[in-house]
Amino acid sequence: MAISDGFTWRSVPAMIALCGVWRESAERVFQEHNAMATRRLDVASLPPLDPVALLRRYQQAAAAGHVFEAAGPDEGRAWQRQVRSELAATLGFQDLDAVDFAAEVIEQVERGDHIRRKITIHTTRGKILPVYLLFPKSRPGPLPVVLAFHGHGYGVKDIIGLWEDGEERTTPDGYHKDFALELVRRGFLVAAPEIMAFGEHVPDQSHVQPELGQGQSPPCHAVATWAMMAGGSLAGLRVFEARRLVDYLTTLPEADTERLGAMGISGGGMHTFFSALVDERIRVAVISGYFCSWHASILAMHHCICNFIPGILGVGDLPELAALLAPRPVLIEAGTRDGIFPIEAVRDAVGRLREIYAVWDASNQIELDEFEGRHQISGRRAYDFLVEKLQRQSSK
Repeated sequence: MAISDGFTWRSVPAMIALCGVWRESAERVFQEHNAMATRRLDVASLPPLDPVALLRRYQQAAAAGHVFEAAGPDEGRAWQRQVRSELAATLGFQDLDAVDFAAEVIEQVERGDHIRRKITIHTTRGKILPVYLLFPKSRPGPLPVVLAFHGHGYGVKDIIGLWEDGEERTTPDGYHKDFALELVRRGFLVAAPEIMAFGEHVPDQSHVQPELGQGQSPPCHAVATWAMMAGGSLAGLRVFEARRLVDYLTTLPEADTERLGAMGISGGGMHTFFSALVDERIRVAVISGYFCSWHASILAMHHCICNFIPGILGVGDLPELAALLAPRPVLIEAGTRDGIFPIEAVRDAVGRLREIYAVWDASNQIELDEFEGRHQISGRRAYDFLVEKLQRQSSK
């Protein structure tokens, strides 16, 4: 008996086979569709997926107008005037009100070959800066001066021979190697500020309520985010206070600020760099563990937020900004195994800076102390460099 026209029971095996073909085809289509639905995009094989690539192109276009292309010193100085003004505006806070210093001596200690004086000065309305002044006992004033800028850690005590709790130590420790003590022993008056967001110079976070799940921010983060929201940067605040410290030093009879240098490591190297870019009164700079390029270091890996300056890419890369130092003497310290400021990129940056200094016929004013080691002070050349460039000059 036929079920329908053209169908007989003898057709059943063929129908079953056909259903199998349909099922296999459907499964294959489903698998192919599912594979397409779960396909992952990989930035390594699809470079346009990388958002940083877009930002790098934007940065290169934005900074193109600030590339140093001067043919001679006059053009170079004109470039410096323009870019220094733009840099100051980008850093922010350079126009804060200056007030009377109202300096206060907190303590004074005689320690072997030098005197250590802890003071506070007012930098702007409602703001004080803690500073240690180190005076060599063996030399009468007025003395050449070096600003000593510490990096990340427990603060300024770590460069003047004190432990975290304030106890004296006799053996240098850590990556700072008590470099402020080495400077005073070379005959400099050393001014070592407690850099904003370190040590005793930190924001009050007593309002934070841990019982509600709130957590305190690291001091750099707390100040830097406020500064960014206010339209500037933590670097700008630090540079402003360095400038005010120089203003104060000019009032001291012991200080010959016509012979003024600066030296710093890591975050202190950044502080030295930007303070010297903005303030031409700093005549010599030793930059340790910092000078590199944005893309090879600060933007290549994790760094503290205090390294970031909104809008700085539009002003220029680090080696290009360093043209603002010319033709002043600069020593770069760099460890061959410094993981956060790679040595090859440091060499490239120093090479570019030498090209810029050649416009002033001053390439010999750039030195690189490339030492075997990690992220730390070297000192192998730095102290002699400062002596040669500052102590042996006659006061102007």
